[in-house]
Order: sequence, then structure tokens, then C-alpha cells
Amino acid sequence: MAQVEAVTERTIAAAPDEVFDALADYSGTRQGLLPGQFSEYEVREGGDGEGTVVHWRLQATSKRVRDCLLDVTEPTDGELVEKDRNSSMVTTWRVTPAGEGSSRVTATTVWNGAGGIGGFFEKTFAPKGLGRIYDAILANLAAKTQQVSGG
Repeated sequence: MAQVEAVTERTIAAAPDEVFDALADYSGTRQGLLPGQFSEYEVREGGDGEGTVVHWRLQATSKRVRDCLLDVTEPTDGELVEKDRNSSMVTTWRVTPAGEGSSRVTATTVWNGAGGIGGFFEKTFAPKGLGRIYDAILANLAAKTQQVSGG
């Protein structure tokens, strides 16, 4: 079983705290950032960063649907970590300064992939598909935070 990793990055024209606050707002902003691959969104505990428990279904492909129940932590400043109770999937969101009034957001998702030929295809294609999904989230985040900051 090999570890699979998908990384997506984007520079957003908004201050790091605004961007981080939008990402961490599971009871408000976050649901509106999710593209159509996500359904059954529900905040079960908390709702703002550390201590949040959130559920959603992620349909990565026509045949691959993950039922996710995520525990959210903030291990360091500017970092959100979502650990899925139902799988080995962990997504880490990092928000760092990227010049005057801008932020760099990096989403890194890792999980234990399948073995054999299925694992080869998963490791080859899953990161690209997940990258497209997370790029859509980051595009929505950029649009939302630029509206808030008047950009």
C-alpha cells in the first residue's frame, strides 16, 4: 500500500487572516466554497476551526464516493488539518503571506492507496482529479475573499 499525495496551490489577493478565517468557517463560508463533487455537508460539532467535526460525501469520480467524517485541528498558526475518521485521508490547508495583502494557500491531501495495479492507477490519476476539485475550492475561496476585502 503506497501513500498517495495530491497538492494544490493558489495565490489569493487577500490578507492571510481573512483567507484562513474563511477556510476555518465550517458553519458558514466553507460550505459555499465546495464544488458539486461534495454533498450531504453537515457540521456536527463546533463550526469554526479547531474542534470542528464536519461530514460530507465526496464524489471524486463516477464510481468513487467517499463518506467523510472529519476532525479539524489547528496544529500551527495558519494551518488547518482535516483527518477523516472513515479512511486514512488527511488534508492540510496552509495559509502563508505572499506579499502585500496576498496569501498563498496550499492544500495537501495524503492517504494510503491500494496495492497492485489498482494502486498504480490510483497513484497516477487520483492526485490529478483531486487537484482539480481542490483548485475549484481555491478559486471559490479567492472569489469570496476578494469580495469581502473589496478586491
